[in-house]
Amino acid sequence: MKHWIEAARVRTLPLSVSGIILGSFYAMSQSMFNWKIVLFALTTTLGLQILSNFANDYGDGVKGTDNEDRIGPKRAIQSGVITPKQMKNAMILTSVLTMISAILLIYCSFKESYLLYSLTFLVLGFLAIASAIRYTVGNTAYGYRGYGDLFVFIFFGLVSTLGIYFMFAKEMDYILLLPATSIGFLSVGVLNLNNMRDEASDKKAGKNTIVVKIGGAKAKKYHYFLVITAMVLVLIFAIIKDFNFDQYIFLLAYIPMIAHLIRVSKNTEPRALDPELKKLAISTFLLSVLLSLSLIFFFSDIIVQIVNATINHFK
Repeated sequence: MKHWIEAARVRTLPLSVSGIILGSFYAMSQSMFNWKIVLFALTTTLGLQILSNFANDYGDGVKGTDNEDRIGPKRAIQSGVITPKQMKNAMILTSVLTMISAILLIYCSFKESYLLYSLTFLVLGFLAIASAIRYTVGNTAYGYRGYGDLFVFIFFGLVSTLGIYFMFAKEMDYILLLPATSIGFLSVGVLNLNNMRDEASDKKAGKNTIVVKIGGAKAKKYHYFLVITAMVLVLIFAIIKDFNFDQYIFLLAYIPMIAHLIRVSKNTEPRALDPELKKLAISTFLLSVLLSLSLIFFFSDIIVQIVNATINHFK
């Protein structure tokens, strides 16, 4: 069980649900909520992330990309604790469970009333599962041609955030594109860190990520663009939505992000980038949670209530 948990890469899971949380709370701020939709959206997204991690382990493992040159933590197939056949079976099982979760999500959202919407999201579900597998698996794996960033941006940014909101509202609110793009960019940022760390071994193994294609120096600039643009877009969203001063509590998440950018700018050792993956993932999750809470709570009101309750208690 320990090896399977490690293969699932638990540290990536909070990042994958950031868009679901944000889209759900945005719907809640408009008096729309259904716990079944949220539950199945979370299980579907987590299943997709775990499937992607299993497939990455399998694809890089059987191709020999995960070897002694790789800097990051040893993966399951690389270390021999899980065989390729076992990982392949796990991928099949995870795909089935994820698709079942997606079908339940679609049914809870649209039931029999929106057939076209149901079919559209069903196709998206199949595409997401296929894309998660094809990232590193097969001779035409798109992760080996530099398209991994696009997959992460689309499915863990746009589809995750906008999709869950659409399931509640049955319509699109295009202002949500701003934070959805932010979550997408930050998710790509985590992948970019991974690829910056593994640049040398990926290049040697023929895995042509964007980092391999443009080089480490430009990859740093690309990383700055992803993180800084994400921060700016959320700020623009808050201004357009006319946030009260206390709703800007999400700015607290910018502190670890800025510290992260400083560390990346000073970095000269690829191995030292490994802890930054977890830090950026957690910062993204923190941003989504704080921004989500800002949409439904006025923190100044909560503080006033706490103060009044304290005063009344001592009267």
